[in-house]
Amino acid sequence: MQFSNRLTMATHILLAIEYFGNDYKITSDFLATSVNTNPVNVRYILSQLKKAGIISVNAGTGGASIIKDPDNITMLDIFKAVEDTDKDLFHFHENPNPDCPVGKNMHKLLDDKLEGISESMYQEMSKTTLNSLIREMHGLNKQTS
Repeated sequence: MQFSNRLTMATHILLAIEYFGNDYKITSDFLATSVNTNPVNVRYILSQLKKAGIISVNAGTGGASIIKDPDNITMLDIFKAVEDTDKDLFHFHENPNPDCPVGKNMHKLLDDKLEGISESMYQEMSKTTLNSLIREMHGLNKQTS
């Protein structure tokens, strides 16, 4: 299974807001240039981040800003803001054959293991803060200047 690109786009957007926020008006058109996507895609992600309480957006005049402390925003927070986390990470095939010795045991064999894998992914995502990404991004920019 592959997730959409919304996590990486949302992270890109947040990093661009932080990086350019003091020098430019942060509009969806501005962000779309950095992300290299359509402004409609950016507006959709901005609305999800706003709903999650991570950013504010000034309607009409434009301008997005991060309103939550970047030390308190994790990649898991961003992921939950932009992805449908009500669904299980792994989707089981619908009807394993209950008369087959393999098919009838698939859920017993895999449910706990797949849940553990999902939980591990969420734990890893919760270890990375937006602030740590900001610091790393600034460091990378200094290296390439």
